[in-house]
Amino acid sequence: MSIHPALTPVRIGGTELPNRAVVAPMSRVSTSGDGVPTERMADYYREFALGGFGLITTEGTYTDDQHSQAYPDQPGLTSEAHAAGWREVVRAVHDAGGRIALQLMHAGALSQLDRPTIAPSAVAPKGAKMPAYGGGAGPFRTPAEATEAEIAQAIAGFAATAARAREAGFDAVEVHGANGYLVDQFITDYTNLRSDRYGGSVANRAHFAAEVLRAVRAAVGPEFPVGIRLSQTKVNDFEHRWPGGVGEAEVIFGSVAAAGADYLHLASEGRDWAESAQLAPGVTITRLAKEITGLPVIANGGMHEPARAEPLLSGGEADLVALGRGALANPDWPRLLAGGGRLREFDRAMLTPDVTLSGQPALR
Repeated sequence: MSIHPALTPVRIGGTELPNRAVVAPMSRVSTSGDGVPTERMADYYREFALGGFGLITTEGTYTDDQHSQAYPDQPGLTSEAHAAGWREVVRAVHDAGGRIALQLMHAGALSQLDRPTIAPSAVAPKGAKMPAYGGGAGPFRTPAEATEAEIAQAIAGFAATAARAREAGFDAVEVHGANGYLVDQFITDYTNLRSDRYGGSVANRAHFAAEVLRAVRAAVGPEFPVGIRLSQTKVNDFEHRWPGGVGEAEVIFGSVAAAGADYLHLASEGRDWAESAQLAPGVTITRLAKEITGLPVIANGGMHEPARAEPLLSGGEADLVALGRGALANPDWPRLLAGGGRLREFDRAMLTPDVTLSGQPALR
């Protein structure tokens, strides 16, 4: 029987991964309110490493203490106390044979904390807060339009956090440029009404993402893997698509590649990959990203189904596949795939951090 392509090795930047199975970033809101990773979090990430995933991406981690935090119990990496907690997580993953990337996240207008927010423009976000993340209910605040100084401060936060991540032993960092958070707010036409160099054309709207990547690259050096997660859809707007279609996507992909990204992680939100991947007849978002950038591309959305992941990888639509809920149900997905084991069904109770992954004992 031929090996599933998800189980073959791949390189991102200067790092060789043993397979193409990635744990997608998933908000777990598992700290005690101080942003410090806990022993329970170390066990959680360790289980994916024991399960054989080639790369584990952390939940979005806030990058400054002024405006970036999204949820009350979200982890951060802005202090030595945060770094010490993350070192224990990294050590647990490495001891189990895994590799782990820190996702760098700035919430922008989608913060659920009870404090002022900033965004590219003073545009009230669509939708409402998500009580499951612990930040209450009701509409989001209308953000203040970020000043040039605040933009520079946000970029510096991404860079400083990336440097701390490398020092803490992480194997890569990933800029969260998706799902409606700050980087995506700059990219998106209806949340970015600026008339300066950060607004207007899609090239200008992608400028903030490019500046973040350049600053992160300078902070971690040329060999350390740096990725960026992008999406058309958002946590507060499942229907959004880039209005410029293929042309807009080409500009965005070209901008982040030129700024120093080593890989692109293309995500769906509320829809699976098959539903959201088509930019035009015969043109998928993942294949276009590969053609424009020449970089490895991670596909996310329903990839836990081996029969769906196989043609994407073998047909050159993507280079890696990221699993979210499928990984929660099957933290040993690569091992099950290799051994022909039966995959477990996802249960919504698994979204609660207190529930043991897959309802099973910790892997040994």
